Amino acid sequence: MSVEVRLPTLLRPAADGRAVVTATGGTVGELLADLQRSYPAIQGQLLGDDGSLHRFVNVYLNDDDVRYLERLETKVSEGDTVSILPAVAGGAA
Repeated sequence: MSVEVRLPTLLRPAADGRAVVTATGGTVGELLADLQRSYPAIQGQLLGDDGSLHRFVNVYLNDDDVRYLERLETKVSEGDTVSILPAVAGGAA
């Protein structure tokens, strides 16, 4: 099934400048694999060598953080939206 994937500004150059793309798969992991096949420049920016999400990458299925669901095994349905967001940290004392 095809699902809308929203990309952060940092990944858009690797996806031909697009803010929103579509990917296919039944789980978040399958979607990310399809995304990397379609846009090879994204390879290595989302997943570590062990196949898990990088700590600094947040992935949301609709409004839910997949880390609190079933991570990459989280099932997706037609009409869902997956958003990829870089983690933000910082501040001043």
